[in-house]
Amino acid sequence: MSTPRISYVPLEKMTPEMRLEMERCARDGTPRPESSAVRAHVADCFWFFANSWDKVFRNGVLDHRIKELCRVYVSRSVVCEFCGNQRSIKGASEGLQEAHYDDLMNFEKSVKYDARQKAALAYAEAIVWRTATDDAYWERMHAHFTEPELVELGCAIGLTFGQQSWIRTLNIDHHQVMAGTAGSMAPGFEDAQSLTKTKASSEYWARK
Repeated sequence: MSTPRISYVPLEKMTPEMRLEMERCARDGTPRPESSAVRAHVADCFWFFANSWDKVFRNGVLDHRIKELCRVYVSRSVVCEFCGNQRSIKGASEGLQEAHYDDLMNFEKSVKYDARQKAALAYAEAIVWRTATDDAYWERMHAHFTEPELVELGCAIGLTFGQQSWIRTLNIDHHQVMAGTAGSMAPGFEDAQSLTKTKASSEYWARK
């Protein structure tokens, strides 16, 4: 079992409102309880992320499925295993399947994404990898998204990129806080035993 670099705040030291949010994390995930328990050291940081994530990622003006694909693209890019081993329940309810995550790092050549999804992933790519954003790039963005959608997606990607770049350094893992819940866990990560087995496989995505 990994040892977190910053401790988890115990539930009994949280306010009733924070505990309700932790219960939501355990039930619905994205984020899962562990990262929220770290942010709980500073209540403003806890609520900054919880509220921003709810308004910008789970809800908002843009198709949630597109934001979810970009979220996992960022996870794969920065190799944040904690975040990359989660799946949005809302995204799944709206039609995302596990196969949609398979080609994220090769999205331009994949047949699994439509033109709009590829444009969104190119947006994430430019933000994470600092690729060129010339006139042709922006013509592509504006062809697929309204300006409000571009603002929301840019904020969602930026929030994801910053948080995941930090979270990957914390040595946190699933099933360490409020264990016994599996909300939003990717296939093969539903419990601690499955997680250990999946991570040991040569096919585990972070090994590639």
